[in-house]
Amino acid sequence: MADNTLLADPRADRGTRPAGRLRREGKVPAVIYGLGTDTLTVAVPERQLGHILASESGANTLITLQVEGEEHLALARQIQRHPTRGSVLHVDFIRVRRDVAVAAEVPVHLTGEAAGVRDGGLLEQLIFSLSIEAKPEDIPASIESDISHLELNAQLRVADLNLPPGVSSTQETDELVAQVVVPRGLEEEEEEGEEGEEGVEGEEGEAAEGGEAAAEGGGEGEASSGDGGEE
Repeated sequence: MADNTLLADPRADRGTRPAGRLRREGKVPAVIYGLGTDTLTVAVPERQLGHILASESGANTLITLQVEGEEHLALARQIQRHPTRGSVLHVDFIRVRRDVAVAAEVPVHLTGEAAGVRDGGLLEQLIFSLSIEAKPEDIPASIESDISHLELNAQLRVADLNLPPGVSSTQETDELVAQVVVPRGLEEEEEEGEEGEEGVEGEEGEAAEGGEAAAEGGGEGEASSGDGGEE
């Protein structure tokens, strides 16, 4: 994962008014903390930060923050956005080390068409992001899983996901990621079909029994007729 560099300006003033002034200047108020060092209050360019957060790796992109000649390797966390415009209002940067695993959330993408869907089933995805731990440079942009093998009533669980080397999930392994369910209409059709087959088998059995009874009755009549002739 490539690093991105942001020039962060120290800021002394805090509060709503100074923050609003910074945003009008095209900057985002932020803090840098972690790794047992002092918290820094800074401001970063909104446009550059927006490009980073909109990239494929998003908030899991490694960022090098340059503050008065010092560099801080960090990840963006606790991103506050405007409720309607979506612009970034504030962001926390957490310091990280390249050789120490960190917690992250990555999207789960299902690829392929499930066999059960082709047979009339419906695909239900229950997990759209996965909680993982990995070194900053090993954090994947997403977790992809091919579901083309999933038949009707088949399930995909966390344990079935193929995670890249150096990546582990912190979620329960039996947690359900996706499944192919049978629609109610299809279930009713299958039940009706089974009931119809049972009815046909029942009628055939009754007809067979009736035929056997008739044959037995006919045989007895002929014997009586024969006896009468002899008399």
